[in-house]
Amino acid sequence: MSKARLVITAVVVEGRSQSEVSRAYGVSQPWISRLVARYRLEGEAAFEPRSRRPRSSPSVTPAEVQELVLRLRKQLTEQGLDAGAHTIRWHLGQDHQLRLSAATVWRILSRHGQIVPEPRKRPRSSYLRFQAELPNQMWQTDFTHYNLAGGRHVEILNFLDDHSRYLLACVAFPRVTGAAVVEVYRAAVTHHGLPASVLSDNGMVFTTRFAGGGNGRNARNGFETELAAHNVRQKNSSPNHPQTCGKIERFHQTLKRWLRAQPHPPITITELQPLLDQFRDYYNTRRPHRSLERRTPAAAYAARPKATPANIPTPPDARIRHDRVDHTGVVTLRYHGRLHHIGIGRTHARTHVLLLIHDRDIRIINATTGALLRELVLDPTRDYQPHNTPRTAKRPNP
Repeated sequence: MSKARLVITAVVVEGRSQSEVSRAYGVSQPWISRLVARYRLEGEAAFEPRSRRPRSSPSVTPAEVQELVLRLRKQLTEQGLDAGAHTIRWHLGQDHQLRLSAATVWRILSRHGQIVPEPRKRPRSSYLRFQAELPNQMWQTDFTHYNLAGGRHVEILNFLDDHSRYLLACVAFPRVTGAAVVEVYRAAVTHHGLPASVLSDNGMVFTTRFAGGGNGRNARNGFETELAAHNVRQKNSSPNHPQTCGKIERFHQTLKRWLRAQPHPPITITELQPLLDQFRDYYNTRRPHRSLERRTPAAAYAARPKATPANIPTPPDARIRHDRVDHTGVVTLRYHGRLHHIGIGRTHARTHVLLLIHDRDIRIINATTGALLRELVLDPTRDYQPHNTPRTAKRPNP
């Protein structure tokens, strides 16, 4: 017998007072009053358990927004694109001007059975990650295999920037040869400048270091010769260890998933290449990347100065940056991959400013009035640039 039934019996049948029953059974008198009133109104139905759901939920996500989340999930999945909670959140903000947390998106997907548990999947925190500090500091290259709709086998050669995941080149060939690698590499250099280094596996089109017989071990192929001619450092993965080139290996999965989702699979290379160009544009400019804090590769590639081979001087970093002075009177600036804090003064806290940057020469002006707030020569050896540093300070050695 439930305590509710016991209390009702004591009050209604025995005729005991509510205060006496409250003391005897350790329950509150207001609860007894509500229970008795409900029993007299509903009879036996008063003993049925009732939902604890609130009468209203002002903070609940509107039904139309939940439908939009599910629709985006379906569209992205059908297009062979990433359809996780963070990506959907990004599209909600970019395309629909809706602000929703990734956790809320995940709960909506889970509630509607869109999340598939993967208990055996290795957690992301267990991976050891490396990322180049600057664009063009290291390019990764490799090719992958693809079967056209008619059954013909082709190969797709890719060059990927390690820092930004920017897809520098994506070209299909009947078969990737050493000459094809040099041709695509030169085209990428023409558009994006020389990289400081290039990482690849040990395929013969990239390196002959494991070539056997005679002088094969010491003879360079065309790609090795091209890199050496411009002092670009060549890096190769350890044999049978594809994790070294993990970024481009993972990229191949993304590319093939997108190709499989196309409604009209290409029959020839002539039909395949425009699809690759379309994917490259989407991947670089309209696809947020989780490892880039949901920025696009194009945004990450353009955000910092480019690295160059060791014997080529780095061009001065010339740019204008919008910022706001924080509550302590400081703005931050990243120079060659290192974050520096520049003191402006607490009197300018929360002021919107423009940073006029030419290498280490920096002018900070009020974005509204144009008034000069500070002028300095950045000391790259120091994290904090004190406010009292004179403009004529001796430039430190690089």
